[in-house]
Amino acid sequence: MAFLQWRRFNFFDKEAVKNPATDQVFDLLKDVNVSACTSGRGQLVVGDFEGNLYFINRQMELTAFRAYEIRVTHLTQLKQHNLLISIGEDEQGINPLIKVWNLDKMERGSPTCTRLTRAIPGNKPTPVSAFAVHDNLNFMAVGFENGIVLLFKGDVTRERHSKSRNVFEGTKRVTGLVFKTMGKDVILYVVTENSLHTVNITAKDAHMKLDDTGANPGCIVMTDASQDNQLVIGRPDAVYFYQPDGRGPCLAFEGIKLQLHWFRGYLIVVGKESKAMPRAPVLGPHGMEMNTVTVYDIQNKFIAYSAPYPEVIDVMCESGSIFIFTGDRKLYQLQEKDTQSKLEMLFKKNNYSLAISLAKSQQLDQDGLIDIFTQYGDHLYGKGDHDGAIDQYIKTIGKLEASYVIRKFLDAQRIHNLTKYLQALHKSQIATEEHTTLLLNCYTKLKDVSKLDEFIMTKNREVDFDVETAINVCRQSGYCKHALALAEKHEKHEHYLKIQLEDIKDYQKALAYIGKLEFEPAESNLKQYGKILMSQVPNETTELLKRLCTDYRPNDKPLIDQVSLDGGIGKIQKAQAEEFIHIFVNNAGKLTEFLEHMIEVQPASSNLVYNTLLELYLHDMVHEKVISARVERERKTLELLKNPDANYDIDQALILCQMNNFKAGILYLYEKAHLYQQILRYHMEHNEYVHVIESCKKFGQQDPQLWVQALSYFACKEENCKSQLMETLTHIDKKNLLPPLMVIQILAHNSTATLSVVKDYIVRRLQMENDQIAEDERLIKQYKEDTEKKRIKIEDLKTSAKVFQASKCNICSHALELPSVHFLCEPHSFHQHCFESYSENDMECPVCAPENRKIMDIIRAQEQSRDFHEFFHNQLERAPDGFSVVADYFGRGVFNKVTLITDQTGKGVSGTSTYR
Repeated sequence: MAFLQWRRFNFFDKEAVKNPATDQVFDLLKDVNVSACTSGRGQLVVGDFEGNLYFINRQMELTAFRAYEIRVTHLTQLKQHNLLISIGEDEQGINPLIKVWNLDKMERGSPTCTRLTRAIPGNKPTPVSAFAVHDNLNFMAVGFENGIVLLFKGDVTRERHSKSRNVFEGTKRVTGLVFKTMGKDVILYVVTENSLHTVNITAKDAHMKLDDTGANPGCIVMTDASQDNQLVIGRPDAVYFYQPDGRGPCLAFEGIKLQLHWFRGYLIVVGKESKAMPRAPVLGPHGMEMNTVTVYDIQNKFIAYSAPYPEVIDVMCESGSIFIFTGDRKLYQLQEKDTQSKLEMLFKKNNYSLAISLAKSQQLDQDGLIDIFTQYGDHLYGKGDHDGAIDQYIKTIGKLEASYVIRKFLDAQRIHNLTKYLQALHKSQIATEEHTTLLLNCYTKLKDVSKLDEFIMTKNREVDFDVETAINVCRQSGYCKHALALAEKHEKHEHYLKIQLEDIKDYQKALAYIGKLEFEPAESNLKQYGKILMSQVPNETTELLKRLCTDYRPNDKPLIDQVSLDGGIGKIQKAQAEEFIHIFVNNAGKLTEFLEHMIEVQPASSNLVYNTLLELYLHDMVHEKVISARVERERKTLELLKNPDANYDIDQALILCQMNNFKAGILYLYEKAHLYQQILRYHMEHNEYVHVIESCKKFGQQDPQLWVQALSYFACKEENCKSQLMETLTHIDKKNLLPPLMVIQILAHNSTATLSVVKDYIVRRLQMENDQIAEDERLIKQYKEDTEKKRIKIEDLKTSAKVFQASKCNICSHALELPSVHFLCEPHSFHQHCFESYSENDMECPVCAPENRKIMDIIRAQEQSRDFHEFFHNQLERAPDGFSVVADYFGRGVFNKVTLITDQTGKGVSGTSTYR
C-alpha cells in the first residue's frame, strides 16, 4: 500500500516541555553536546561527548554525574531492571569500556558501577557500532565497525562470571543488534550495512542469512507482542518486517529514514522525504535541516501524527508519552489523545470502518463497539446503503434492541435485508418466538422455498429457533409439508397429528405415527385423537388399541429387547381399557370386539369393561330381529354373566337385565345375590305357578318363608290351585312353618279353597297337638313325682342319721380301710388317699361331680341369659312359633327372680372317718 493512500489524522497533542521550576521551555540541556539517548523506568537518560550522564525524571528535574573521562557512545536502559548499561571511553585511542550502573544504589550522589569490561574483539581494538542486552541479564552483544559481534554470556552485572566469544564476523560495519526469545531458544538479529543475519546463540551459534540488504544505524527496531515481536528495518524505499525464519510483509513508506522507534503499537519514523526532483533542504528557524516525525498505526493502516522538527537527535518513549529531542536542544512531548476523542474525530469524517478497527485495537469494551456499529449502520441506512447497514446492525445483535432494526426495515419494505438480519438473530440463539414468526413470514412472502427448506429441513443443523412457533407459522401459511417435517424431526407429536388429521387428512399415516411412539405419548395421543381415527380407520385403530392395552411395543422396535436377551424380565406396558371406551362412539361393533378381546386376554379386567360389554350384548339382543341370532346373543350374555372371572357389578348388571327384560339374566343374578324372595316374587308377578313351586323347593332350605309366601300367593288366586295349595301345605306342615290357625286364616281369603283342601292338614295337626299335650302332661306328672322324691330325700338327710355300710372304695374298688371319706349322695365312700388324689374339691364327691357340674352350668347359663332382652325380642320376631320362645324363657326364669339356695350338710368326724 502506498504511503499516500494512508489516511492522515492528528491523534497526538504536541507541546514543548517546560521546566516546572520556571514555567519556561525546558532548556537545561542547551549546552550539552549529546552523543547518546535512552529511556526507561520513568526517566530520560542523555550522554554527551564529555563523558557525562544526565537523568531527567517525571518532574523534569535534571541530575548528572561523570561516567567517563572522555565520552559516552552508547546507552541502554533495561525495562525490567533498574540498570543502565553504557559504552564509552576513559582513555585516548580506541579503548571502549562497558559499564553497568545500578541506579538503585547510590554512592556520593552517583549510581554504583557494578561492572567494567573492555570491549575489544580478539585483541583488535575497533570502535563499537551497535549494542544490545537481553532482559534476562544473561546475554550482552556488542557489534563493531569491523563487522565482528562479541557475545558476553553470564551475569551481565558481574564480570567475574561472564565469558565472551565471537558469534559473527562480517565485512561491513554492524549497525544493529536485537535479541529475541523463541521458546527455549535465544535469537540474535545481526544487521550490517549490507546484510541481515540471525544467530541462534543457544544452538551452537547457528547462522542464517535473512537478507542481502542491511540498514543504517538507528533504522532498526523491535515491535511489541501486538505485531508478533517482529524486527523492523527502515530503508529508503520501504519499511520491512522480519521473523527469524525470513522476511515478512513490507510497507512502502518512501523517503530517507533516519530513525525508527516503537511506541504502543505505533511505528515512529524520523526521516526526510526524497523527491524525484532535487531541491534545497528545508531549514528551521535556526538554520537547521527539518526532519519529519511520522507516527504510523500499523494495524489499522493510518497515520496518527506527522509534523516537522529541526534535526531530531532522538525520540524517547516514556511514561505513556513520546519525547522528541531536537537539534536546538528542546524537548517536545507528544501526548496521545484518548480513544473517545479519536473516535469522535473519525465520526465527524464518517470514517466508521476505521473507527471500528481503531476501537478493536484499543481494546474498547463491547458496549463501545456496539455504539460504533449502530452509528455506522444508521449512517449507511441514511445514505440508502441498506445492504451495508444490515451488515453493521448484525454486529450489534445481543446488545442493540432487535426491534430498533426490525422497525427500520419493515418501514422501508426491505424484506431481503430484514430476512438476513433475522437469520443472524437466530444463529446467535437469541431470537424470540416473534422473530421466528417474522422470519418465516418473510420466507413465505418472498416464496423462497429454498431458504425455507434450508432453515427447516437441513439435517444436523443446530436448532436456533422456537420449533412450535415455526410449525404454527408454516401451517398457517399453507406450508404443511414443512410444518409436518419440523414436527416429526423434533418429536412434536401433537402438532404432527393435528396437521395429518386436520390439514392433510392422512389418517393412515397418523395412526402409523402413533404406533411408532413410546407408550406414554402413544396413550395420550390415542385418547385425544381416538374418536376421529375410529370414525375414519376403525379396523386399524381397534387393532392398535388392542396392542396398547395388552403389551405395547412401538412398531419400529423389536419384539424381544436387550433385557429379555440378557435373561431379564422385560417391563410390560399397558393402558387401562376402560379409558378408551369413549372413543368408540357410534361404533358399537368395534367396541364389542375390543372388549371381548380384553376379557379374553385379561380376565381380571375392571368391572367397567364387563359392565359395558354386558350392556352391548343386551342392546344387541333386544334389537336383534332374527330369532336364531337373538338366541345366540342370549346365550353369550348368559355365558358372560355365569363366567366366574367376570368382574361386573351385580347391581348394575341386574338393572341392565331388568331394563332389557332379560329373564334368564334376572333370575340368575337374583340367585347369585341370594335374593330368593325376589325370584319367587318374579314368578308370582308372571303367574308362573310351576316355577313358584320349583323355586320354593329349590331355595326352601335357605329361606323356609318362601313356602309361607307361596301359600299366601295361591290363597289369593281365584283360579283352581288345589294341587299347588296341597303341595304347599304339605311342606309347611312338614317344616312346621305356621300354626294351623294362621293357615286357616290365610286360606279364608280364597273362595275356591274348601274345607276338603285343608281337612287332612287340620286333622293331622290337631292329632299332633293332642299327642303333644298328652306327652307334656306325662312329663309334668313325672317331674312333680321326681321333685317330691328329692324333697323327701333332702328332709331325710336333714333329720335322720345316715349309716355308711360300704365295704369298698368307689375309686379303687379295694376294701375300705381307715382313714376314709364318706359322702351323703349315694352314699359314696373313699380311701382318704384315693379321695385326695382324685378329688378336685374337698367338698365335692368325685363320682357325682361331672353330673353336678353340668347342672350348675345350665343354671348359670340361664341366669346369664335372663338379661339378654334385645336378643329375646329379636328371637321372638324371627321365630315361627313365638309362644314356644316365651315358654322357653319362662322356664329359664326370665320373668321372675330365681334365688338359688344351697344347703350345706354338717361335717363330723367319727373315729378316723370323715362324713360329707
